[in-house]
Amino acid sequence: MNRKFWLSIALASIMVVTAACGANTGKSGTNNEGSTTNTAGSSEKTYKIAVSQIVEHPSLDATYDGFVAALKDAGIEEGKNLELDFNNAQGDPTNIKTISQKIANSKSDLALGIATPTAQALADDVKDMPVLFAAVTDPVEAGIVTQLEAPGGNITGASDTNPAAITQTMDFIASQIPDVKNVGLIINEGEQNAVVMAKIAEEALAKHNIKLIKASVANSSDVKQAADSLVGRVDAIYITLDNMVVTGADAIIEVANEKDIPFFSADRDTVEKGAFAAVGFKYYDHGYEVGQMAVEILKNGKKPAEMNVTVPQKLDFIFNMKAAAEQGITVTDEMKAFVKDQANNIIE
Repeated sequence: MNRKFWLSIALASIMVVTAACGANTGKSGTNNEGSTTNTAGSSEKTYKIAVSQIVEHPSLDATYDGFVAALKDAGIEEGKNLELDFNNAQGDPTNIKTISQKIANSKSDLALGIATPTAQALADDVKDMPVLFAAVTDPVEAGIVTQLEAPGGNITGASDTNPAAITQTMDFIASQIPDVKNVGLIINEGEQNAVVMAKIAEEALAKHNIKLIKASVANSSDVKQAADSLVGRVDAIYITLDNMVVTGADAIIEVANEKDIPFFSADRDTVEKGAFAAVGFKYYDHGYEVGQMAVEILKNGKKPAEMNVTVPQKLDFIFNMKAAAEQGITVTDEMKAFVKDQANNIIE
């Protein structure tokens, strides 16, 4: 082989290396369809999602897990083409505001607010990107959206409350707890979602001539004292999807078990922990549904303004049989008949 041949080979090699280096240092841009990275003449979309969660507890954590799982199932996966900026406000209003402002100034492709206060803050501060919410009781009452159907603006999501779930729980208490006259409610009245649910519960109980007695708390460390204050005054205890109270649910379980007071919650996770019963659903599924909404926005160009806010449809009673025994409840066949999916929703 002559020198011209080897020179040609060398020049070709240099061109290949140069092209490879150019691919590694290509520009990235951000738009409504995510960031685009050019690699060897092709383009791969990458996404950044910012999340604001009010506090860590099982229902909200399961919501986040379901959200991430839906993204992954659609090919949007952390470590590959997704950057997740997760922020926990630890129940502090100041943190909630700081986080929402941080997200507003970020170059995220989408923001998610988990729970009412965080969603409210994002609705106030974030105007230049799509926003989704989850684990919000009444997004209209909370001022997050003006209507559930085609809400307009840049925000939509999923409510975690169907008023029918609260009414069914109160009707069950009225018909199945012997001689019930008063139901105690431990509540943080600073949470709009808790106030809305409490009103529905109070109205439902009033139809049975049962009184709702409230024990207010200012933080989760007050929950034990609030539960103790209801002993001797109520025939059952109920809690809403109240983030502060749910965080302190162990203290309520302790009092309910010691004093034989039936304890009802509004979420499955608290029943699994030790409440007797709830009408609810799996928060993982709730989060998954919101994750599917995110996929529609990121990959298919859907606008939040056009996407209806959803509410849970697959409601069922959930019983914890061990908790029933601890709280002095005899679970009858009539009670069990309230549970549609007994294989999965009667927890032994």
